[in-house]
Amino acid sequence: MNTPNSTLRAVRMGLLMSQDDFARAIRESGLRAGQPNEANKRLVQRWEAGVIAAPRPLYARALESVTGLPIESLGFSAALPLARLSSDGQGGHDIEAAPASAVEGVASPAAGPTPQASPRANYSGIWLSRYEFYSSGRHSSLIGQHFVIVLQHGNRLTVRSLPNGSSNPASPLTMDLTIDGSVVTGTWVEQTAEDGYYRGARYHGAVQMLVEPTGRRMAGKWLGFGKDMDINTGPWELVFRDASTAQATLSQYNVPPQ
Repeated sequence: MNTPNSTLRAVRMGLLMSQDDFARAIRESGLRAGQPNEANKRLVQRWEAGVIAAPRPLYARALESVTGLPIESLGFSAALPLARLSSDGQGGHDIEAAPASAVEGVASPAAGPTPQASPRANYSGIWLSRYEFYSSGRHSSLIGQHFVIVLQHGNRLTVRSLPNGSSNPASPLTMDLTIDGSVVTGTWVEQTAEDGYYRGARYHGAVQMLVEPTGRRMAGKWLGFGKDMDINTGPWELVFRDASTAQATLSQYNVPPQ
């Protein structure tokens, strides 16, 4: 039974293209590159239905050109089986291989685990940062959210919250991360508001996350100290919102997350 390629469909819809539009853009990309192809609506339907799980190189190059994403991030599993995140049943996250499927409509045998590739070429843009922590003073679990701008320099990611993009007013967040394949590791710092519940306390610690195959979400855990001199941990995720870092986009997200 074929597994629909929901990732490719989501990318196409994110480009505001119909299947006909998408096929036309792929043909035009091939012509510009001097590598004509015969993409049509039926072929796009077969990709999205999972009937074809990995396009031929001719189409793969055109797909990368049209979407701006590497072929491994478009939901095709046979050319390079990727990993996906799953719960380990103990509050953590495990990474497991996605199954191989058909190549241009020809079924391929099941494959074992393979090394995962970096899902995206560039992570720069606007992301929603969301972490969970337990407040001993309020005896409840709370969620901190920030709209952040991510800038990539090689394998380094710098993360800075937008001035007004915090669920807690005047609580700026910074992260300095290193990406290695699908693994993101680094440090975080949050300066709480002087007139807020934590009275200007500065918290910092470590974080490690795994990047999902779509490249649109990173999920993992943070580690940090508490006021009682204990070490705490909890879930943390970054969810992609917009690849633009133009002033108009920054203004749009410079508001508290809902």
